[in-house]
Amino acid sequence: MPLPVPLLDDRRADDLVAELLARIPAHTPEWTHPAVGDPGRTLIELFAWLGDTLLYRANQVPERQRRVFLNLLGIGLKPARPARGLVALRLPDDGRETLALAARATLARPVPFETLQEVHVAPVAGEVYLKQRVGADTHPELADTLAQLGQLYGGRSLDAYQTQALFADGAVPAGVDIVADSVDASLWIALLAPKPQGGEVLAALRDRCAAQLERRPLNVGLVPALTVPDDQQPVGERERIASTWEVSVADGANPAATDYQTLDLAREAGADGTDGLRRAGIVRLAMPGRELIGVGSAARGIDARSGVDDEPPRLDDPDRQQRLVAWLRLKAAPGVQRLRIAWAGLHAVQIEQLVTSRGLVVAQTSGNPGERITLPLRNVDAGSLQIEVAEPGQGYDAWQRVDDLALLSHRADVARDARAYELDAEAGELRLGDGMRGRLPAAGSRVRLVTARAGGGRAGNLPPGVLKDISATTIAADGGSGQVVSNLKVLQPLATAGGEDAETVDAAQARIPALLRHRDRAVTADDYATLARETPGMDVGRVEVLPRFAPRQRAFGIPGVVSVMVLPGTVDGAVGQAPNPRADRPLIEAVHAWLEPRRPLATELNVIGCEYVPIAVAVAVGLRDGAPPDATLAAVRQAIRRLLWPLAPGGFDGGGWPLGRPVSDRELEVEAARVPGIATVAGVNLFTGGPGVPGGWVLAPRDASGQQVAIQPWQLPELMQVVVDTGNTVPTRLGSDATGGGNGTRVAVPVIVDLC
Repeated sequence: MPLPVPLLDDRRADDLVAELLARIPAHTPEWTHPAVGDPGRTLIELFAWLGDTLLYRANQVPERQRRVFLNLLGIGLKPARPARGLVALRLPDDGRETLALAARATLARPVPFETLQEVHVAPVAGEVYLKQRVGADTHPELADTLAQLGQLYGGRSLDAYQTQALFADGAVPAGVDIVADSVDASLWIALLAPKPQGGEVLAALRDRCAAQLERRPLNVGLVPALTVPDDQQPVGERERIASTWEVSVADGANPAATDYQTLDLAREAGADGTDGLRRAGIVRLAMPGRELIGVGSAARGIDARSGVDDEPPRLDDPDRQQRLVAWLRLKAAPGVQRLRIAWAGLHAVQIEQLVTSRGLVVAQTSGNPGERITLPLRNVDAGSLQIEVAEPGQGYDAWQRVDDLALLSHRADVARDARAYELDAEAGELRLGDGMRGRLPAAGSRVRLVTARAGGGRAGNLPPGVLKDISATTIAADGGSGQVVSNLKVLQPLATAGGEDAETVDAAQARIPALLRHRDRAVTADDYATLARETPGMDVGRVEVLPRFAPRQRAFGIPGVVSVMVLPGTVDGAVGQAPNPRADRPLIEAVHAWLEPRRPLATELNVIGCEYVPIAVAVAVGLRDGAPPDATLAAVRQAIRRLLWPLAPGGFDGGGWPLGRPVSDRELEVEAARVPGIATVAGVNLFTGGPGVPGGWVLAPRDASGQQVAIQPWQLPELMQVVVDTGNTVPTRLGSDATGGGNGTRVAVPVIVDLC
């Protein structure tokens, strides 16, 4: 139990009155009737009330001691944290010239925000599209159409897709996987010219828009669905997600076709604000010359080439076709398993709930050691604060912020003359040196705040669509400040988040026990699993702890070794298709960096991904009368996928297929029989091997207990293909194509699902 906090004196006013009345016979025996209302009794009650007040203050001494203890530990109150977010900008409808806007543009209502980057707003709109994969599994009604298209394209395997508009209504919190959900592992942004006004010729307007993009940086906002919070620094070195940006251009050899030009990032620090697609941010692309911006003629119409293979997504709206200036393409590198994007947009900037102050003389020093100077700001962003001090008869000199003046230097001469100060960010207070630890400025020295940003709080956590007005300053041709513009359109697709009020004294006191205890240590298997799931910024879908397992040797029983297997989560929690979720290098590095300082000293820690065993399943079923064939067979396929899925809601208990459990045909047969509309299950065949393996798919061995595919304790099954037929004959042979696979003979073909 915690130590009880003693009361120095627990008497109250009534206790004091009773005690004073008890003393009357000894001190004033002639006062025989101290009744209520007696003047003397009134004086007693008055002094008792005053005494009660004094005792209350005396009992606050332990509270004072706790606050002094906070100061001794160097624990100040945490300042308010600013909310952050993204907004996209657009010119007014009649805008035809690019505006170059400087950073620190302000969005004043309802809470002040400032932009963090400059942005060139060109007279083009950006619409985001995906070549979204469709097939007979997800759209059974397309089975005949896809078969006919396969014959049309010479029997080649098809990657049928529909052109899916994304983020038209704002961000998608669960994200869209541009690798698994598309046929080309790409995200497309159409650059559209504005609608003609006042007799403008559309072709000339497109050319003018392309010229406005020429050799200017283009801001693209990206929000990966799995992000690292902005205030959480990456733990250890993390690998970026490899990707390339391209802009479309007409193929010189074939004007109908579209070719692509790789884009570089702008030549400036922080051009990739997403840190390699690991957090929400801005990518600043260096656009090429006018001759490398455009599309082939097939992209502005509908013919046999439009949208096929490597062509851009086919647009079926004639208005958009004709306004199309060019396409931007974000393409994931080969080997990237998943890349979920929650939002993407053009002409985007990051915003932060801070206000900038500049050029303020805030105080004149008194010359006293350790002088404290109060700024006209609270909740100061320490990184933005610049302070200068001008001593009498001298100019302003820059002073540096330090965490602790006592730790300036081990050399006394250096520490005495160091122009340094401490900052209490929450209170907006500076503490200067005393002549021994930090320079003591002479009396009458002027202290100037060169620049500082301050603000924050929960009031800045705004829902999408609230921020609508912006006041920005253009960048003049000479690089200086130009005119102020306030007629830009503002799109706020996501809620601003991260704002937090300044810490209270009670909350700071509550942190003392946590600072004096060390609980975040990984000792038991549950400790490892719990801590791994708490890895900052990572969506960890499943954790398995394998004590005494050496992954390199695939051996158990090795003393002092712990292996932690992690799988990435799916934001929407849906059951997917092969390839199964795999831990990429950034996830493994992040979990390892999080667990490494928390493991026992003599323990060897390994963080690993899962080793999958590819399998395929064939099922023959009989349908009940009236059961819709396509939908029922699709439901059987989905039921088998769900059972073998490694994450929730897969497996028998909703936690994913158990690690190391063999796959049995009997269990799959039971799962298929549970599907509504199934009357009988004629049998199940399990296959091992698969594409790329000599012999392809081969039947798993069968004995008296049925078929089983052995799974080692560090493995999980990966369902590559599932075939469900009606009748009494179970397929005994499968083709080599696996779900989600692809090779050079495949062809991407656009379809319109609603019409097909």
